[in-house]
Amino acid sequence: MSQTSTAPTTKAASPLGVRNFRLLWIGESVSLLGDQFTLIAYPWLVLQLTGDALILGTVMALMGIPRALFMLIGGALVDRFSPRTIMLVTNAARLVLVGVLAALTLSDAIQLWMLYGFALLFGLADAFYFPGQSSIVPQILDKDQLQSGNTIVQGTAQLSLFLGPVLAGGLIALVGGTASASADALPSMIGIGVAFGIDALSFLASIGALWLMRPRRAVELDADQRSVIQSIAAGMRYLWQNEALRFILILIVASNFFIMGPMMIGIPVLAKTTLAEGAAAYGIVMSAFGGGALVGIILSGVLPRLKPARMGTILLTIQALMGVALALLPLSTATAYAAVMALLMGAVNGYVNISFFTWLQKRVPEHLMGRVMSVIMFASVGLTPVSTALAGVLIDWNLTAVFIGGGILMALVTLLSLTSRAVRDMGMQVTGEFQAVSVGDAVRATSELPNLRTATGEIPIIGGD
Repeated sequence: MSQTSTAPTTKAASPLGVRNFRLLWIGESVSLLGDQFTLIAYPWLVLQLTGDALILGTVMALMGIPRALFMLIGGALVDRFSPRTIMLVTNAARLVLVGVLAALTLSDAIQLWMLYGFALLFGLADAFYFPGQSSIVPQILDKDQLQSGNTIVQGTAQLSLFLGPVLAGGLIALVGGTASASADALPSMIGIGVAFGIDALSFLASIGALWLMRPRRAVELDADQRSVIQSIAAGMRYLWQNEALRFILILIVASNFFIMGPMMIGIPVLAKTTLAEGAAAYGIVMSAFGGGALVGIILSGVLPRLKPARMGTILLTIQALMGVALALLPLSTATAYAAVMALLMGAVNGYVNISFFTWLQKRVPEHLMGRVMSVIMFASVGLTPVSTALAGVLIDWNLTAVFIGGGILMALVTLLSLTSRAVRDMGMQVTGEFQAVSVGDAVRATSELPNLRTATGEIPIIGGD
């Protein structure tokens, strides 16, 4: 049980004063900025080769298949070998992949079947990288530094999301516009290839920084947790026992289908078919989303902390606004209007995410962090193959209907989740109160999975501020 301390509290030291965190921040900042070039260039390359939204959806969906299949295993391996080791290996692999892709594109040798192959390999690397990335900060910072650390990491990530897409879109448009009219296919390929090359070089910064880091060792696994299957089951059990977190997982899945799928496929199609600026408009809209997320993260740090009794209600009511903005997105053909809607969605996403991840990281034991985060990442990005494929099919039928329908459904699901008292009261539970539950107990309890609903609420695992 938790105990109330009467000792005076001191202000936590800045996370940037911690060498390991500083290295992580520098390396990942450079790498994340580079990633934005590939995130813009890859779907634009598919559209340049095919001009087909359905094919774009299938390529992006294929990227998510190995990500979905192996992400839970990735979480178990992160807990077994450490986040730093997994991130080093996957970043080295991605450096090679993006470098080869850049060379093929610049030499005008790229073909559609190759993009399907690269999509599979990128997804496999992501399956191991994402759990490591989301688990490493609690290993190098104290709990009282997590709020500031998450603000710095996610704030920098969103700054990259703000700057990267507009730089990538501008680069592709600029280089494409300088070539001769007789080489219709070549101009766009040059810009796309250069974008891939920039991303490849950015991985060197991340690899170097991770190599210099020396994070503390993770807690050793219990003897009855050596099996990967048992390890995965322990993480799922830990998550499933908390009713509020179950609802959050449902909302993450809903966001994947109703928001992210339509955005990933719909925004480039909207830019190519409706917005006058084309590739530059695509970059502007996605940069607006990143800029909005940065604003949301800043607001989460400067606004007064939410009162515990109102935390769940306020966060989810704000989250519903993201669906409203998506539904309003296709009502104008002006790039500025689309950018404003994306800005609003990003602001909501940034504010809610920084609060949720800090809430989660403070309460998950270190030896379970990789597996817990892998389940969260699976719900967030692991189901992307289905959401993007479905979005591609539906957008090929009616782009406007997908934006409006997805936005309305997201708002409704979010508001309906507030019918759960556990969600409304998620801020009332006490930090760290239930972390004494042993890993061995969690593993043995997996045999009771069919009956978990009857036990819900008896042992709340994760709480909130």
